Amino acid sequence: MIAIFSLLVTMFLSLMVTRIAAMALMLTGISREMARFQARSAFTGVGFTTTESEAMVNHPVRRRILMILMLLGNVGIATVVATIMISVMQVNSSGMQYTTFILLMSGLAFLWYFSSSRFIERHLNRLISWSLRKFGKLEVRDYVAILQLQEGYAVSEMVVESKDWLTGKSLRELRLPNEGILILGLQRRGGTYLGAPDAGTIIKPEDTLILYGPLHRIQELDQRRSGKQGDEAHEEAVDEHAETIVEQSEIEYEEEEDERRKSDRGADS
Repeated sequence: MIAIFSLLVTMFLSLMVTRIAAMALMLTGISREMARFQARSAFTGVGFTTTESEAMVNHPVRRRILMILMLLGNVGIATVVATIMISVMQVNSSGMQYTTFILLMSGLAFLWYFSSSRFIERHLNRLISWSLRKFGKLEVRDYVAILQLQEGYAVSEMVVESKDWLTGKSLRELRLPNEGILILGLQRRGGTYLGAPDAGTIIKPEDTLILYGPLHRIQELDQRRSGKQGDEAHEEAVDEHAETIVEQSEIEYEEEEDERRKSDRGADS
């Protein structure tokens, strides 16, 4: 029984270690999916050689996190293997196969629920994030929060096709910022990357654009085709963005007025 309990505790700690490491990696500015993948890869010692891995090891903070994960992973996996061997030997000698099996299955079921529950993940991630920010020394910014990626905005890739509305136009002609969309980068088919391209850059078929803006507007832009309908869709998007700016200005004005009234009441008292 002690060996089974030790096994479950070791697996629970392994889950916690990878979850904490994934959150720490997210705080260095990478996506949630990439952080979870790299954390589990380092902990298990799989070591996928991808361009994402290069981005991890070239970053000093991420590299330090991965080194700790590799060390803990080697210790944890060895402990699990040894514990399983001891458990099997104890079961064979005691003859309590059925009870041990029920205990093991119950513990694994709990761990599966713990690792897959969205409710637990949401609250646990908040606690881990707060702890890392307060006690950690990551010296990086949370780019997900900076870009407001959880508030309807997104950074997305879009491959340009020959019939797209974007094709053959310069960024000056497209006026995408008037729609609330920014082009952060452009990858040419031949491999050339243009970071923060200027207004004279021409969009060509098979270019890959790195876009930032409202997710629904980026999705609509990806479906927009050349011609009169595409031009009309652009004008509608411009009008919608202008209305959004007006609404945001009104909200900001109301907040400033509330602050001013509070300050006046404080001065009178």
